[in-house]
Amino acid sequence: MHSWTQRLLAAATTAAVLLAAACAAASALDAFHAPDVQAQVHVTKINRFHKQINGNDKVTLTFNVSANLESLFTWNTKQVFVFLTAEYENSKNALNQVSLWDHIIPDKDHSNLQLVVKSKYPLVDQGSSLRGKKVQFVLHWHVMLKAGAMTRDRMPLSEFKLPDAYTS
Repeated sequence: MHSWTQRLLAAATTAAVLLAAACAAASALDAFHAPDVQAQVHVTKINRFHKQINGNDKVTLTFNVSANLESLFTWNTKQVFVFLTAEYENSKNALNQVSLWDHIIPDKDHSNLQLVVKSKYPLVDQGSSLRGKKVQFVLHWHVMLKAGAMTRDRMPLSEFKLPDAYTS
């Protein structure tokens, strides 16, 4: 006959194996999920565009964010982290990415966004190469699951051109 500690260990091992199998099944099912994200972003106002004392360009924007992220949610989704970047090229770098805004979506009920947002973070360029520059908005999202690996994706959105002269 086995002792009570051996029986407890056997029961705990069985429970751990079943839990790992359930987590693996949840991750495998989410691998076949193909979300259909729809989003738009439009600049409504350039609040301020100036050169800082250190010589860097700095821009603050107001923009409309419209996004339907419901398709990112499944029964295994814990939350979605969404953020908007501005991407542009300059003579120093082929790709510059600057985060302008971010948001955590806790559940499917809050996943349809219709917002007018002032940029949470300014668009700052290391140098003075933003005047007249074309900038593209890109929406990024990270889906955090209850069980399984975090997934991420991105969607290029609209482009806008910054003014040729500084504003205040």
